[in-house]
Amino acid sequence: MKTKKLFCIFILPIILFFSCSKEPGLTVKLLTDGNGINDKSYNAKAWQGILQFYNEEWGNEKYFGTLYDIIPCPEPEQRTSTLRQISEGHPDLIIITSFLFSGSIQYIAPVFPEQKYLCIDSNYYGYPNVSNYLFASEEGSFLVGAAAALCAKKDDIQYPAFGFIGGIESDIIADFEAGFIQGVRYILPDSQILVHYVNDWEKPELAAKTTKEWYDAGVYAVYSAAGASGNGTIAQAVAHRKTGKNVWAIGVDSDQYEEGIFGVGKSAVLTSMVKNIDIAILAGMNHVEKGTFTGGSVIIGLKENGVGFTTTNPDLKDDVVKRLSSIRSDIISGKIKVAATYKDRAKVSEILKTVKVE
Repeated sequence: MKTKKLFCIFILPIILFFSCSKEPGLTVKLLTDGNGINDKSYNAKAWQGILQFYNEEWGNEKYFGTLYDIIPCPEPEQRTSTLRQISEGHPDLIIITSFLFSGSIQYIAPVFPEQKYLCIDSNYYGYPNVSNYLFASEEGSFLVGAAAALCAKKDDIQYPAFGFIGGIESDIIADFEAGFIQGVRYILPDSQILVHYVNDWEKPELAAKTTKEWYDAGVYAVYSAAGASGNGTIAQAVAHRKTGKNVWAIGVDSDQYEEGIFGVGKSAVLTSMVKNIDIAILAGMNHVEKGTFTGGSVIIGLKENGVGFTTTNPDLKDDVVKRLSSIRSDIISGKIKVAATYKDRAKVSEILKTVKVE
């Protein structure tokens, strides 16, 4: 996200309007990338938010295909034409979860000024018909970084090292990286942190190669914010833990505990930094229904339950969870300040210079 375009970023509380029996009427189209709603990530969370709006359950969707629908777009060259086609149908709201559609939104949104668009993690171009929800990923990443460091201390690891694997460099991913670094060093100020970008979102073999090298060299935990590429990190954590190595993967966006399972009650994913996409989707749909929809970017973090960490893995012990909950409260109160590009680009730049880039 480029600063010069970010002239209307603000933080708003998310006000959710719930009702026991909603009279349906809103028409919604969910535009997904190639992964569809079974990606266990953004698209799945968005679908859950839509179903919550209609008080329906996954697999028992009464209004699927009438009031709301999924429009898959697996081919990159078809993004703009697909978005145009959906816009020509004039649904009340078009929801787009992938930032890969940012260029298409920039082109299509001004062509259909009456059409409302709700985007997740997209660039913001100042269009009054585009509402963009961003997540304070640096806050959630701080917590999982602190979790990894606390567990290293609990395991009495001498001079533990940690790793971060990114997909393609951007301000959004930089906030994951910077938050993780700050969280680790909040607990272990002198710890070494390694960083590598695979420059691809769908090359798990690249992340696996680097992760294996790091684990073999003694790295304790690796956090990936690299899309499907990050699955390579989890696969390597599984392989190493099967041989008795005390290493961890840290999941991202959704709870990736199951992806790390290698035995009964055992997972190589210590915790995951989650983005609660469903909360943003539900809030945006309610704004359309209530007539309060506005263009602009909304950042939601720990205070709004927009981000968080998971406690699914029993190896994340109660005393660690208790400490993380205390840290969470301190971030919300402002006692702990977490730097991010949209708040303090210069500080983030200094933080990123303190790691070893490989």
